[in-house]
Amino acid sequence: MKDFRVTPIRNGTVIDHIKVGMALKVLKIIGIKGENSQSTVSVLLRVPSKQNEWKDIVKIEDRELDPKELSKIALISPSATINIIRDYNVAEKFNVEVPDIVKGIVRCQNPGCITNQSEPIEPEFVVESKKPLTLRCIYCGRIMNDVSDYLI
Repeated sequence: MKDFRVTPIRNGTVIDHIKVGMALKVLKIIGIKGENSQSTVSVLLRVPSKQNEWKDIVKIEDRELDPKELSKIALISPSATINIIRDYNVAEKFNVEVPDIVKGIVRCQNPGCITNQSEPIEPEFVVESKKPLTLRCIYCGRIMNDVSDYLI
């Protein structure tokens, strides 16, 4: 088997241990669509991992993620780790965390929920369980397990 190398980045963010198949959703979360990116972005899909069998990785040069983006990543890949790179070295490393309250980053699956009507109400969920992820809408009570298609 031939080794595959991805060049190190000078400054930026490496999102490691992304659940297999979620790297492209991570790109969507952080607003990278290809034609609009000013930074070099590396996407590795289905990479062998020591901790799990497989993982995805996303590397973004010259960009650090905001807390809202980190919360969204935690909702679709709670085992992801964030490495902040400065001058080719890991300056910070931490795991994403699923918040206890999810506000304004997921829309309710219930089309009849008041948050999906023309009312100016921000969707809000209580995290009932982090493993497996279970959210409950505070307005209509709808229980959600897979939120990847409902991220705002």
